[in-house]
Amino acid sequence: QVQLVESGGGLVQPGGSLRLSCAASGKIVSINEMGWYRQVPGQERELVANIISDGSAEYADFVKGRFTISRDNAKNTVYLQLASLKPEDTAVYYCRVDAIVMGGVWKIGTVSWGQGTQVTVSS
Repeated sequence: QVQLVESGGGLVQPGGSLRLSCAASGKIVSINEMGWYRQVPGQERELVANIISDGSAEYADFVKGRFTISRDNAKNTVYLQLASLKPEDTAVYYCRVDAIVMGGVWKIGTVSWGQGTQVTVSS
């Protein structure tokens, strides 16, 4: 009911920067929380950062001061600016959106995940 399209991943050298985007579409009434998670093969998916509708954000300790999450409510889009990247930041990054959508005549709460975008930090 919510479609998410991610973009912005790629290969970057240590110390470099990337910007990830995730655009949500569908019969969206409102979006509460938007977030970014990451996953390395063989490990559990972990929270990187999330942001709620008033702009309040929280970050995992391992990205504080390096990554910045933001959102454009008019575009239903969440961004993650990655800076000072380290090889250990290599992972597939997923966006997650917690939204209220129209399901017929009802409003329904949904949680949706993006398809994932690969971020590789290597020299």
